[in-house]
Amino acid sequence: MTEPNDLQAATPNLPAVITHDEAGNRVTRAILDFVSQIPDSKVHSQHDPKTEAHRLANRAAQRAAVTAGTLALPPGPLGWLTILPELISIWKIQAQLVSDIAAAYGKHAELGREQMLWCLFRHTSAQAFRDLVVRLGDRLIFRRLSYGVIERVAKQIGVKVTQRALGEGLSRWMPVIGAIGVGGYAYYDTRQVAATTIAMLESEISTDEPVTQEVQATQLH
Repeated sequence: MTEPNDLQAATPNLPAVITHDEAGNRVTRAILDFVSQIPDSKVHSQHDPKTEAHRLANRAAQRAAVTAGTLALPPGPLGWLTILPELISIWKIQAQLVSDIAAAYGKHAELGREQMLWCLFRHTSAQAFRDLVVRLGDRLIFRRLSYGVIERVAKQIGVKVTQRALGEGLSRWMPVIGAIGVGGYAYYDTRQVAATTIAMLESEISTDEPVTQEVQATQLH
């Protein structure tokens, strides 16, 4: 796990309006808010869910790219202030995408906070999910997480997300070029979310016994 001083060293030009710890805490809180509720979906179960999932992914990725690129346009310090709103806007699009793809597969009822966390952030920080999600052949076993463990995982993901986002923030001093880069990454990131979601839904999903902070601590040593 990246330590706060590592995050600070990676983003030395962060302006005084945002501290590294504050940025990381805001991102962690936002992650916890997003995985605590599953968006409703108006998508119906499909005979060819994978084709529908790719259509939904293309549309969501385009929306994410436009949203991120637009928010990255303000130059200089103003650009730094759009980082968290940009992340939240992209996560809303991605969370709805996960919900819609699950509905297309007829598995919306199987989505919980563990599955949402996995779909949104597995590609960002696979290490955070070690021992929490296990693949056995075509079966994915999710262990129910206590709030304390969810919070710990969110903090690990938050460090990764914050480090990348603040690093990207340096490009906001070149607004047009930076906006193109940020938009491109949002497109790629959303396609990764879709790929993780499709792979999960094409597997057998099951839930194992709960994991508490004490159990996780034992596993990690």
